[in-house]
Amino acid sequence: MKLSFLTTKNDLITSSMAHQEKHPCLKEKSERGECAQDPLWKPEGKVYSPGVVGLHEEIIDFVDYIGPSYEGCFLREIIISKVRDLVSSLWPECKVEVFGSFSTGLYLPTSDVDIVLFGKWAQLPLGTLERALKENNFATDIKVISKATVPIVKFTDADTGLHVDISFNVTNGVRTTKFVRMCLENYPCLRYLVLTLKQFLLLRELNEVCTGGLSSYALVLMCICFLQQNNMKNESINSINLGTLLLEFFEFYGIRFNYRRTGIKFSGNWSFISKMSSEVKNYYLFDRFLYIEDPLYPGHNVTGGSYASDMVLAAFKHAYLTLTGILRNNVKRARTMLSSILYV
Repeated sequence: MKLSFLTTKNDLITSSMAHQEKHPCLKEKSERGECAQDPLWKPEGKVYSPGVVGLHEEIIDFVDYIGPSYEGCFLREIIISKVRDLVSSLWPECKVEVFGSFSTGLYLPTSDVDIVLFGKWAQLPLGTLERALKENNFATDIKVISKATVPIVKFTDADTGLHVDISFNVTNGVRTTKFVRMCLENYPCLRYLVLTLKQFLLLRELNEVCTGGLSSYALVLMCICFLQQNNMKNESINSINLGTLLLEFFEFYGIRFNYRRTGIKFSGNWSFISKMSSEVKNYYLFDRFLYIEDPLYPGHNVTGGSYASDMVLAAFKHAYLTLTGILRNNVKRARTMLSSILYV
Protein backbone atom coordinates (compact mmCIF):
# COMPACT_ATOMS: atom_id res chain seq x y z
CA MET A 1 0.00 0.00 0.00
CA LYS A 2 1.40 3.39 -1.01
CA LEU A 3 1.56 5.89 1.83
CA SER A 4 -0.26 9.12 0.94
CA PHE A 5 2.33 11.34 2.60
CA LEU A 6 5.08 10.10 0.27
CA THR A 7 5.67 10.73 -3.41
CA THR A 8 8.20 8.99 -5.58
CA LYS A 9 11.51 10.63 -6.43
CA ASN A 10 10.80 10.18 -10.13
CA ASP A 11 7.74 12.38 -9.78
CA LEU A 12 9.72 15.29 -8.46
CA ILE A 13 13.43 15.08 -9.37
CA THR A 14 14.35 17.57 -12.04
CA SER A 15 16.99 17.27 -14.74
CA SER A 16 20.67 17.02 -13.80
CA MET A 17 21.25 20.52 -15.17
CA ALA A 18 18.63 21.91 -12.79
CA HIS A 19 20.43 20.24 -9.90
CA GLN A 20 23.36 22.58 -10.36
CA GLU A 21 21.35 25.80 -10.55
CA LYS A 22 21.56 27.95 -7.46
CA HIS A 23 18.47 28.38 -5.35
CA PRO A 24 16.77 31.70 -6.19
CA CYS A 25 16.79 32.77 -2.54
CA LEU A 26 20.52 32.26 -2.09
CA LYS A 27 23.28 34.38 -3.58
CA GLU A 28 26.48 32.68 -4.61
CA LYS A 29 29.74 33.87 -3.09
CA SER A 30 30.76 35.45 -6.40
CA GLU A 31 27.65 37.66 -6.26
CA ARG A 32 28.67 38.81 -2.78
CA GLY A 33 32.15 39.76 -4.04
CA GLU A 34 33.92 36.88 -2.30
CA CYS A 35 36.36 34.42 -3.80
CA ALA A 36 36.01 30.68 -3.51
CA GLN A 37 37.96 29.73 -0.42
CA ASP A 38 37.75 27.52 2.64
CA PRO A 39 34.67 28.37 4.75
CA LEU A 40 35.22 30.06 8.07
CA TRP A 41 34.24 26.98 10.05
CA LYS A 42 36.90 24.74 8.46
CA PRO A 43 40.05 24.48 10.62
CA GLU A 44 43.17 25.57 8.76
CA GLY A 45 44.87 22.68 7.02
CA LYS A 46 42.08 20.20 7.68
CA VAL A 47 41.09 17.83 4.88
CA TYR A 48 37.62 16.34 5.07
CA SER A 49 37.06 12.67 4.26
CA PRO A 50 35.34 11.84 0.96
CA GLY A 51 31.55 11.65 0.66
CA VAL A 52 29.06 11.74 3.51
CA VAL A 53 31.75 11.00 6.09
CA GLY A 54 33.36 14.31 5.19
CA LEU A 55 29.97 16.02 5.35
CA HIS A 56 29.51 14.58 8.86
CA GLU A 57 32.90 15.97 9.90
CA GLU A 58 32.08 19.34 8.39
CA ILE A 59 28.69 19.63 10.14
CA ILE A 60 30.44 19.11 13.48
CA ASP A 61 32.97 21.84 12.65
CA PHE A 62 30.18 24.13 11.42
CA VAL A 63 28.10 23.77 14.60
CA ASP A 64 31.19 24.23 16.78
CA TYR A 65 31.83 27.49 14.90
CA ILE A 66 28.30 28.89 14.56
CA GLY A 67 26.80 27.61 17.81
CA PRO A 68 26.71 29.27 21.23
CA SER A 69 30.01 30.74 22.38
CA TYR A 70 31.21 32.18 25.67
CA GLU A 71 31.17 35.67 24.20
CA GLY A 72 27.67 35.30 22.73
CA CYS A 73 26.34 33.97 26.02
CA PHE A 74 28.04 36.75 27.99
CA LEU A 75 26.58 39.51 25.79
CA ARG A 76 23.07 38.09 26.10
CA GLU A 77 23.40 37.76 29.87
CA ILE A 78 24.31 41.47 30.04
CA ILE A 79 21.21 42.38 28.05
CA ILE A 80 19.01 40.22 30.27
CA SER A 81 20.54 41.80 33.38
CA LYS A 82 19.78 45.30 32.06
CA VAL A 83 16.18 44.33 31.37
CA ARG A 84 15.82 42.77 34.83
CA ASP A 85 17.12 45.93 36.51
CA LEU A 86 14.80 48.13 34.46
CA VAL A 87 11.74 45.97 35.08
CA SER A 88 12.54 45.73 38.79
CA SER A 89 12.62 49.54 39.03
CA LEU A 90 9.21 49.74 37.35
CA TRP A 91 7.42 46.74 38.89
CA PRO A 92 9.30 45.25 41.87
CA GLU A 93 6.99 42.22 42.07
CA CYS A 94 7.29 41.41 38.37
CA LYS A 95 8.90 38.09 37.38
CA VAL A 96 11.29 38.08 34.39
CA GLU A 97 11.84 34.83 32.48
CA VAL A 98 13.95 34.06 29.42
CA PHE A 99 12.75 31.52 26.88
CA GLY A 100 13.40 30.52 23.29
CA SER A 101 16.67 29.73 21.57
CA PHE A 102 18.94 31.31 24.18
CA SER A 103 17.44 29.13 26.90
CA THR A 104 17.71 25.97 24.79
CA GLY A 105 21.19 26.71 23.42
CA LEU A 106 19.88 26.61 19.84
CA TYR A 107 20.71 30.20 18.99
CA LEU A 108 22.78 31.61 16.15
CA PRO A 109 25.08 34.62 16.66
CA THR A 110 22.32 36.94 15.38
CA SER A 111 19.36 35.29 17.13
CA ASP A 112 16.91 37.39 19.15
CA VAL A 113 16.67 37.32 22.93
CA ASP A 114 13.14 36.37 24.03
CA ILE A 115 11.93 37.61 27.42
CA VAL A 116 8.53 37.36 29.08
CA LEU A 117 7.31 39.44 32.05
CA PHE A 118 4.81 38.04 34.53
CA GLY A 119 2.92 40.60 36.59
CA LYS A 120 -0.47 41.95 37.56
CA TRP A 121 -1.64 44.78 35.32
CA ALA A 122 -5.13 45.99 34.49
CA GLN A 123 -3.79 46.66 31.00
CA LEU A 124 -0.54 45.49 29.46
CA PRO A 125 2.04 48.25 30.17
CA LEU A 126 3.42 48.43 26.63
CA GLY A 127 3.70 52.22 26.65
CA THR A 128 5.26 52.34 30.10
CA LEU A 129 7.99 49.91 29.07
CA GLU A 130 8.56 51.79 25.82
CA ARG A 131 9.07 55.09 27.65
CA ALA A 132 11.39 53.50 30.22
CA LEU A 133 13.54 51.97 27.47
CA LYS A 134 13.86 55.36 25.79
CA GLU A 135 14.79 57.10 29.03
CA ASN A 136 17.49 54.54 29.92
CA ASN A 137 19.26 54.91 26.57
CA PHE A 138 20.31 51.30 26.18
CA ALA A 139 17.74 50.50 23.50
CA THR A 140 17.32 51.69 19.93
CA ASP A 141 14.72 51.02 17.24
CA ILE A 142 12.00 50.50 19.85
CA LYS A 143 8.72 49.17 18.45
CA VAL A 144 5.44 48.43 20.21
CA ILE A 145 3.37 45.80 18.44
CA SER A 146 0.07 46.01 20.26
CA LYS A 147 -2.25 44.55 17.62
CA ALA A 148 -0.56 41.15 17.38
CA THR A 149 -2.05 37.99 18.91
CA VAL A 150 0.77 38.25 21.44
CA PRO A 151 1.54 41.96 21.99
CA ILE A 152 5.28 42.61 22.33
CA VAL A 153 7.82 45.36 22.72
CA LYS A 154 10.78 44.96 20.36
CA PHE A 155 14.08 46.80 20.54
CA THR A 156 17.73 46.59 19.57
CA ASP A 157 20.37 46.63 22.29
CA ALA A 158 22.51 49.71 21.66
CA ASP A 159 25.77 48.08 22.78
CA THR A 160 25.58 44.72 21.00
CA GLY A 161 23.11 45.27 18.14
CA LEU A 162 21.19 42.17 19.25
CA HIS A 163 17.40 42.19 18.98
CA VAL A 164 15.15 41.69 22.00
CA ASP A 165 11.45 40.75 22.14
CA ILE A 166 9.53 41.28 25.38
CA SER A 167 6.06 39.82 25.91
CA PHE A 168 3.72 39.82 28.92
CA ASN A 169 2.06 37.01 30.88
CA VAL A 170 2.44 34.45 28.10
CA THR A 171 3.27 30.98 29.42
CA ASN A 172 3.54 28.97 26.18
CA GLY A 173 7.08 30.16 25.41
CA VAL A 174 8.35 28.89 28.76
CA ARG A 175 6.56 25.56 28.28
CA THR A 176 7.91 25.01 24.77
CA THR A 177 11.43 25.81 26.01
CA LYS A 178 11.18 23.04 28.62
CA PHE A 179 9.85 20.65 25.96
CA VAL A 180 12.70 21.42 23.56
CA ARG A 181 15.28 20.96 26.33
CA MET A 182 13.84 17.51 27.03
CA CYS A 183 14.03 16.62 23.34
CA LEU A 184 17.66 17.76 23.17
CA GLU A 185 18.44 15.29 25.95
CA ASN A 186 16.61 12.48 24.15
CA TYR A 187 18.12 13.22 20.73
CA PRO A 188 21.82 14.19 20.95
CA CYS A 189 21.99 14.83 17.20
CA LEU A 190 19.06 17.30 17.31
CA ARG A 191 21.33 20.25 18.16
CA TYR A 192 23.53 19.67 15.09
CA LEU A 193 20.60 19.27 12.74
CA VAL A 194 18.69 22.32 14.05
CA LEU A 195 21.62 24.77 14.06
CA THR A 196 22.65 23.76 10.54
CA LEU A 197 19.10 24.13 9.25
CA LYS A 198 18.54 27.43 11.08
CA GLN A 199 21.50 28.98 9.27
CA PHE A 200 20.29 27.40 6.02
CA LEU A 201 16.87 29.07 6.35
CA LEU A 202 18.32 32.36 7.64
CA LEU A 203 20.33 32.80 4.43
CA ARG A 204 17.17 32.36 2.36
CA GLU A 205 15.10 34.70 4.57
CA LEU A 206 12.80 31.78 5.39
CA ASN A 207 13.41 31.78 9.15
CA GLU A 208 10.71 34.22 10.26
CA VAL A 209 6.97 33.64 10.38
CA CYS A 210 6.38 37.33 9.63
CA THR A 211 7.89 36.75 6.16
CA GLY A 212 6.16 33.41 5.65
CA GLY A 213 9.00 31.21 6.83
CA LEU A 214 9.37 28.73 9.67
CA SER A 215 9.67 29.63 13.32
CA SER A 216 12.53 28.01 15.22
CA TYR A 217 9.98 25.96 17.16
CA ALA A 218 8.36 24.64 13.97
CA LEU A 219 11.77 23.65 12.62
CA VAL A 220 12.62 21.86 15.86
CA LEU A 221 9.33 19.91 15.70
CA MET A 222 10.03 18.90 12.09
CA CYS A 223 13.46 17.65 13.15
CA ILE A 224 12.10 15.74 16.16
CA CYS A 225 9.43 14.07 14.03
CA PHE A 226 12.06 13.08 11.44
CA LEU A 227 14.45 11.73 14.09
CA GLN A 228 11.73 9.73 15.81
CA GLN A 229 10.66 8.19 12.51
CA ASN A 230 14.28 7.10 12.04
CA ASN A 231 14.61 5.68 15.57
CA MET A 232 17.32 8.14 16.59
CA LYS A 233 16.33 8.48 20.24
CA ASN A 234 19.35 8.32 22.55
CA GLU A 235 21.69 7.67 19.62
CA SER A 236 25.06 9.31 20.32
CA ILE A 237 26.85 11.45 17.74
CA ASN A 238 29.57 8.80 17.55
CA SER A 239 27.11 6.15 16.37
CA ILE A 240 25.47 8.07 13.51
CA ASN A 241 26.49 9.99 10.40
CA LEU A 242 25.24 13.58 10.49
CA GLY A 243 25.91 13.95 6.76
CA THR A 244 23.56 11.09 5.94
CA LEU A 245 21.04 12.45 8.43
CA LEU A 246 21.02 15.92 6.83
CA LEU A 247 20.66 14.43 3.35
CA GLU A 248 17.77 12.24 4.46
CA PHE A 249 16.06 15.22 6.15
CA PHE A 250 16.28 17.22 2.91
CA GLU A 251 15.05 14.24 0.90
CA PHE A 252 12.15 13.47 3.20
CA TYR A 253 10.72 16.99 3.55
CA GLY A 254 11.87 18.30 0.17
CA ILE A 255 10.86 15.36 -2.00
CA ARG A 256 8.93 12.58 -0.29
CA PHE A 257 6.62 14.41 2.13
CA ASN A 258 3.31 15.43 0.55
CA TYR A 259 2.52 18.48 2.67
CA ARG A 260 -0.63 19.36 0.72
CA ARG A 261 -2.35 16.17 1.82
CA THR A 262 -0.62 15.33 5.07
CA GLY A 263 -0.07 16.94 8.44
CA ILE A 264 2.16 16.06 11.38
CA LYS A 265 0.57 15.31 14.74
CA PHE A 266 1.87 14.36 18.17
CA SER A 267 -0.17 11.99 20.32
CA GLY A 268 2.38 10.25 22.50
CA ASN A 269 4.44 9.66 19.37
CA TRP A 270 4.73 11.65 16.18
CA SER A 271 2.45 10.47 13.38
CA PHE A 272 1.10 11.63 10.06
CA ILE A 273 -2.55 12.49 9.52
CA SER A 274 -4.59 13.35 6.48
CA LYS A 275 -5.42 17.03 6.25
CA MET A 276 -8.94 15.97 5.30
CA SER A 277 -9.29 14.39 8.75
CA SER A 278 -11.76 15.87 11.21
CA GLU A 279 -8.75 16.37 13.51
CA VAL A 280 -7.50 19.14 11.23
CA LYS A 281 -9.69 22.19 11.62
CA ASN A 282 -10.14 24.59 8.69
CA TYR A 283 -8.46 22.27 6.18
CA TYR A 284 -8.98 24.79 3.40
CA LEU A 285 -6.69 27.24 5.24
CA PHE A 286 -3.87 24.70 5.42
CA ASP A 287 -4.08 23.19 1.94
CA ARG A 288 -1.07 25.19 0.78
CA PHE A 289 0.66 25.40 4.15
CA LEU A 290 2.46 22.93 6.34
CA TYR A 291 0.38 21.57 9.19
CA ILE A 292 2.39 20.73 12.33
CA GLU A 293 0.35 20.35 15.48
CA ASP A 294 1.85 21.74 18.66
CA PRO A 295 2.40 18.79 21.04
CA LEU A 296 1.75 21.08 24.02
CA TYR A 297 -1.40 22.69 22.61
CA PRO A 298 -3.40 20.10 20.60
CA GLY A 299 -5.26 21.58 17.66
CA HIS A 300 -2.85 24.48 17.26
CA ASN A 301 -0.89 24.55 14.00
CA VAL A 302 2.55 26.05 14.68
CA THR A 303 3.00 26.72 10.95
CA GLY A 304 -0.34 28.45 10.48
CA GLY A 305 1.37 31.71 9.51
CA SER A 306 4.07 30.13 7.36
CA TYR A 307 2.61 31.12 4.00
CA ALA A 308 5.93 30.45 2.23
CA SER A 309 5.87 26.75 3.15
CA ASP A 310 6.31 25.79 -0.48
CA MET A 311 9.50 27.86 -0.70
CA VAL A 312 10.89 26.26 2.46
CA LEU A 313 10.32 22.76 1.12
CA ALA A 314 11.62 23.77 -2.32
CA ALA A 315 14.83 24.98 -0.64
CA PHE A 316 15.14 21.59 1.11
CA LYS A 317 14.64 19.83 -2.21
CA HIS A 318 17.23 21.99 -3.94
CA ALA A 319 19.76 21.33 -1.17
CA TYR A 320 19.22 17.58 -1.49
CA LEU A 321 19.72 17.67 -5.24
CA THR A 322 22.80 19.86 -4.91
CA LEU A 323 24.48 17.64 -2.33
CA THR A 324 23.60 14.35 -4.03
CA GLY A 325 24.77 15.80 -7.34
CA ILE A 326 28.18 16.45 -5.78
CA LEU A 327 28.29 12.95 -4.29
CA ARG A 328 27.15 11.28 -7.50
CA ASN A 329 29.64 13.08 -9.71
CA ASN A 330 32.46 12.73 -7.16
CA VAL A 331 33.86 16.04 -8.38
CA LYS A 332 36.68 17.87 -6.64
CA ARG A 333 35.33 21.32 -5.80
CA ALA A 334 36.96 24.54 -4.70
CA ARG A 335 34.44 24.68 -1.85
CA THR A 336 33.44 22.06 0.70
CA MET A 337 30.17 20.13 0.51
CA LEU A 338 28.38 22.08 3.22
CA SER A 339 29.52 25.41 1.80
CA SER A 340 27.72 24.54 -1.43
CA ILE A 341 24.41 25.20 0.36
CA LEU A 342 25.25 27.68 3.13
CA TYR A 343 27.80 30.19 4.40
CA VAL A 344 28.37 32.50 7.36
